[in-house]
Amino acid sequence: MNRQSTHHISVCLSCRPKGGAVRPGPDLIGRLRAALGEDDGLAAFDVSGAACMAGCTRPCTVAYHAPGKASYLFGGLTSEETGALVEFARLYQQLRDGWCSSVDRPAGLRHATLARIPAAMAASSENADCAS
Repeated sequence: MNRQSTHHISVCLSCRPKGGAVRPGPDLIGRLRAALGEDDGLAAFDVSGAACMAGCTRPCTVAYHAPGKASYLFGGLTSEETGALVEFARLYQQLRDGWCSSVDRPAGLRHATLARIPAAMAASSENADCAS
């Protein structure tokens, strides 16, 4: 990971389409690194592989995460969505808390969203929102 990175994209390395022999993760990582590297404004992103992200029914899965921001998990992606993934990186970098609606996401990712995970927050019994 780049020591200057504040934003991270994880790509599943084990995903592959049902019945397929090729795992698209490594190719997608290369394409994302190349595309992000062409844009100085996206230097805050680091891209790496993850052994498995449990999105097996929707290969290939990709996650965006950063400190203090909601994380996103997208699935069913191929290298054809590289442009949409870079476009989302631009949007995600600008979002203070990481939250955006599906209509704000690039069209190629709107139906690929598997999860939006809130940022981790310190919890105490004084500010808990749920009853015991």
